[in-house]
Amino acid sequence: MSGHSKWANIKRQKASEDARRGAVFTKLGREIMVAAREGANPEMNFALRLAIERARAANMPKENIERAIKRGSGELKGLEELSQVFYEGYGPHGTAFLLQVLTDNRNRAVADVRRLLTRYDGRMGESGSVAWLFDRRGLITVEMEVGQDADELALLAIDAGADDVQISDGIVEIYTLPEDFQKVKETLEEQGLHISAAELTMRPKTWVRLGEKETLQIMRLIEALEELDDMQRVYSNIEISVDLVDQYQAQWAGRS
Repeated sequence: MSGHSKWANIKRQKASEDARRGAVFTKLGREIMVAAREGANPEMNFALRLAIERARAANMPKENIERAIKRGSGELKGLEELSQVFYEGYGPHGTAFLLQVLTDNRNRAVADVRRLLTRYDGRMGESGSVAWLFDRRGLITVEMEVGQDADELALLAIDAGADDVQISDGIVEIYTLPEDFQKVKETLEEQGLHISAAELTMRPKTWVRLGEKETLQIMRLIEALEELDDMQRVYSNIEISVDLVDQYQAQWAGRS
């Protein structure tokens, strides 16, 4: 949904300028280290290439990226014993959450997740209780420029192998099967299109649409979860409109 992409773009811009960017860089560094375990060459390691692209988009210094690669590949000492874990849970109002965690302490990580879900009237779920509601997909987000035709872009993406295309409010979301992700991305880049984000994600099979008050409550829960030190990705099936993203941003600006 384009509301999700607009919200993600706002948060990325904020993170790159925010005083908490050190924590953001720590998370990105961890992601790079874990990916680099499978090889230090991003041309041969797709996961590492994506992690590096995310770090660069957040303005992470080049030396930090290189150090994280060396630690992950074993060239430098100091790699923490990080484990990637998926936790499943339920938020209020029938929402589902799939949470990707990267941690050196599983007991701490699960306790932090449980605490936040409980605070927002949610609960942890059993393994497999939520994961079946999501499909793994590539997601490429393109922000349209003046004079560009969104429908032509959509046809270009579909011809390149896209699985689905969503267009709304000047934002084009292109979904692919994981194996087609890189091919579609390269095709769009060759056309000179501005790709604001490209990542592998978990896409809900169905979306939950709630009222304004309830949706804003879920958005606050998502941000609280994302601020946890061990949290890498938060996936939810809540539908978020562009209008609500604008409202949420205005509320945040009013508090800052």
